[in-house]
Amino acid sequence: MEFRYLGNSGLKISEITYGNWLTHGSQVENEVALRCVRAALEAGISSFDTADAYANTRAEEVLGEALRGERRESLEIFTKVYWPTGPRGHNDTGLSRKHVMESIDGSLRRLQTDYVDLYQAHRFDTETPLEETMQAFADIVRAGKALYIGVSEWTADQLREGHRLSRELGFQLISSQPQYSMLWRVIEPEVVPACEELGMSQIVWSPMAQGVLSGKYLPGQAPTEGRAADEKMGQGMRDLMTDEVLTAVQGLRPLAEEAGLTMPQLAVAWVLQNPNVAAALVGASRPEQVQDNVQAAGVKLDADLMAKIDEVLGDVVVRDPAQTAQRAPKSRAS
Repeated sequence: MEFRYLGNSGLKISEITYGNWLTHGSQVENEVALRCVRAALEAGISSFDTADAYANTRAEEVLGEALRGERRESLEIFTKVYWPTGPRGHNDTGLSRKHVMESIDGSLRRLQTDYVDLYQAHRFDTETPLEETMQAFADIVRAGKALYIGVSEWTADQLREGHRLSRELGFQLISSQPQYSMLWRVIEPEVVPACEELGMSQIVWSPMAQGVLSGKYLPGQAPTEGRAADEKMGQGMRDLMTDEVLTAVQGLRPLAEEAGLTMPQLAVAWVLQNPNVAAALVGASRPEQVQDNVQAAGVKLDADLMAKIDEVLGDVVVRDPAQTAQRAPKSRAS
């Protein structure tokens, strides 16, 4: 395992970070989840990412139990706040001071820890003054409940304004958590340059494009396994499951073989070539998946291979930076 600094801070995190979105507390049994976390620890992963909204708080509980007994100082634990939790009451969502302050206490209780290393705004809240949110984060840092603050899926303009306010309040935003993969590169034109300017780095989610870059989904064939085979999750993958995209992805197979990598390893290694990326989030429903994914740590892809990947994927790559704002919630979810 290799470790990278998170933004302009002294915090190092494992460049493969274990995330439990869509798995713990929902898709897999708790015993399997515990084995996956154990496999991550054995592989040298020290950073673990979750959120209060995952499985409506159950994912945090499972992760807290899985890490119980580990040396806390040797771990970096991340969680998030924004999406609805609990009974989904009118204040059970967003980035109001009330929701943020109550949510951090709930997360710490479920994670069985006195503090999180990174507390992240899971989305931008259009209904709460940004000054209110940043003040709440500043107070959480001063109280020692979070060591660092980050955000997820904010636009470049939102990042700049949030960073400015954080500096005025005595702390600093150090990370952004966006979707990023060979197929989804919308952060490259605006978000990455803004983060480089501000001293922030990326912790990217879905480096395998929700499993599409694993190569297991074939053009012209209905999926029989994985997320795409699930009726609810498959709806959110429609844009990725076209024959055009799946055909292009199959063209990556000989490139992966040439590099001595599996398709998932190539996908994870690819996002780690971006110097602004501090870590790639990987999840797992089996310990073997963790063991496979960590082989992407430390892999260097040469310029010729990176160019061939671009050539193979061609026009199926989404690059429009406006997608970040277009996909953001326009009002608080309820």
